Amino acid sequence: MPDDIPSFDKPDDPASDVGHADRAATEGVVRRWVVVRHATVWRPPTDVYEQEGLLIVVVEIAGMHHSDFNVMLQGQRLIISGIRQRAAPRDCAYHQLEIPYGEFRAEVSLPWPILRDAVTASYRDGFLRVELPQAPAQRIQIVTLDEGESGASPAGALPEEQTYDQTT
Repeated sequence: MPDDIPSFDKPDDPASDVGHADRAATEGVVRRWVVVRHATVWRPPTDVYEQEGLLIVVVEIAGMHHSDFNVMLQGQRLIISGIRQRAAPRDCAYHQLEIPYGEFRAEVSLPWPILRDAVTASYRDGFLRVELPQAPAQRIQIVTLDEGESGASPAGALPEEQTYDQTT
C-alpha cells in the first residue's frame, strides 16, 4: 500500500490517518474520544408491592445521598426524581459506559388513596424505600327524613341513618 493512503484496517494504529511528519510525534499515543450526552431522563429499576396496608416502593439508585431525592405525591401518582452525578475524572478515556448518570425519574400509579401525613422515605445501601400507608375509608353519613306536608318529620319520629364507605 502506498505511504500517502491511510490504512483503515488497523484501527488502533495512532499514525494511520496522520501525515509522515506527524507520525513520529504521535507514535505510541492513542487518542479516542467518546462524547456522551444524556438528552433523556432515565428510569432506575423500581419495585412496588403491598404489605399490611402499605404500598412500598423501592428504587435501586446507588451513589446518592438522602438529600438528593425529590419525592412528590401528585394526585394518584408518586414521582421520585433527582440527578446522579458522575464522579469520574475528566481526563480519562472510557472503555465501557453502562451506568446511567444525569437526571432520573420513576413514576408509580397509586392503587388507592394514601394517608399523606404518614408517608415515610429512607435511603440505605443504594435503595430508596418509600412507604405509603393506605388512607382509611371515609365514612359518609346520609340521613333520610320522612317528608310530611310541611317537610318535617312527624313528632317523635327519628330520622333513618345509613352509613356508606367512600374509598376515593
